[in-house]
Amino acid sequence: MPRPAEPATAAPTVVNDNGAWCWFQDERALVDPGSNRLVVGSIAAGEGPGGEARTGNVELTVVDLGTGAAEVVVLHENLEVDDHDVPALWHRSDGRWLAVYTKHKTDDLTRWRVSEPGDPTRWGPERTFDWSPHTEGRGVTYSNLRASGGRLYCFARAVNDDQCALVSDDEGDTWAYAGKLFTRPKVGYVNGYTRYASDGERIDLVTTDHHPRDFDNSIYHGYIADGALHRSDGTVLDAAALDGEAPSQADLTTVLATGATYNGERISHCWTTDIRRAADGTVAAILTARAGGGEFARGQAYPDLRFYAARWTPGGEWRVTELALAGPGLMPHEEDYTGLASIDPYDLDSVYVSTRVDPRDGKALARHEIFHARTADGGATWGWEPVTEKSEVDNLRPIVAPGDPSRVPLLWFRGTMTASQHYDCEIVLLDQPRGA
Repeated sequence: MPRPAEPATAAPTVVNDNGAWCWFQDERALVDPGSNRLVVGSIAAGEGPGGEARTGNVELTVVDLGTGAAEVVVLHENLEVDDHDVPALWHRSDGRWLAVYTKHKTDDLTRWRVSEPGDPTRWGPERTFDWSPHTEGRGVTYSNLRASGGRLYCFARAVNDDQCALVSDDEGDTWAYAGKLFTRPKVGYVNGYTRYASDGERIDLVTTDHHPRDFDNSIYHGYIADGALHRSDGTVLDAAALDGEAPSQADLTTVLATGATYNGERISHCWTTDIRRAADGTVAAILTARAGGGEFARGQAYPDLRFYAARWTPGGEWRVTELALAGPGLMPHEEDYTGLASIDPYDLDSVYVSTRVDPRDGKALARHEIFHARTADGGATWGWEPVTEKSEVDNLRPIVAPGDPSRVPLLWFRGTMTASQHYDCEIVLLDQPRGA
């Protein structure tokens, strides 16, 4: 049996009293070890403190990790009350910060601001990139900032609701349209949901076909390096990624296949949750799926969602194991939403999960609680310890903020969430030294 994960030794601190985030933008939180500050992006809602005057604010919370003091900075007042609008963050080589954000398909603008040198509380003017010549006015969503080969990419869902990218050669001062990464015939609401990770040279990704309520998704993996899109084993799918005709993501390496069986249950309608890559080339991903075949009465939260841990080791193949039960869907109209999970970016053997089922004994919980999982055998088995217990509200969407390998800054939001546009949640931080 794996040894239990280390239990949390301190109580979390509220750093922003009104905020939430979606999970298809990254990095949503970053640490600058030089200044010992954490920056996390979020969107305020009218149900929370500040009410309608604050609704839709694109906010950054800047935390002094030495003192615990937190300052909330507004990047854009009343942009749109929707957790999809949360900014992606980049800490530039000149000490400035970059924040990039969009609306949720309600206009065609990618917006960005650049901070003053070394100061994420002071920002220059908002600038915009207009996608409409490419999208024909159908909207853009999400921002993901990843680097490869000296260029900074901003991946977004845009043309035909496929994954596309902007590119910058000056760390976000200016942006140009790069092209489409994938292309699929349009099915239902949108095309693939993609998560990205990067070490500066290679960009790894996991992606779906479409939205799981519209399509019985599998999950695929690939990576971008030296300008080409590769499958997991290094074979090239697209020698000139983002240039010209884009391939289908279904031609990448399949990681989690719909119809597969785990622990005696057939899975379906898979979705992406998180991905990280270690220095030794190991890639880890957390994925979700419906267990039991996927059929249910529409308008109800799916009753049995599950987390799966996937791992690729160089020269090997993908190994997938069931990680934990997620419980029923978070919302009836978004039947595949879970509390989500986060991989520690500096320790792929460490994962934080938000679930309605205690992973130690399988018992249902009154609220979503955060648990810490650790594996000693490459993800085959996991030991568990609670981070939160007997909570009065849900604890959702954990993030382990990268930037400082010496610490584990665990963030999540807690409260009531009934839709991506309606929530009354506060953001909390549990920051501990690594190995504590």
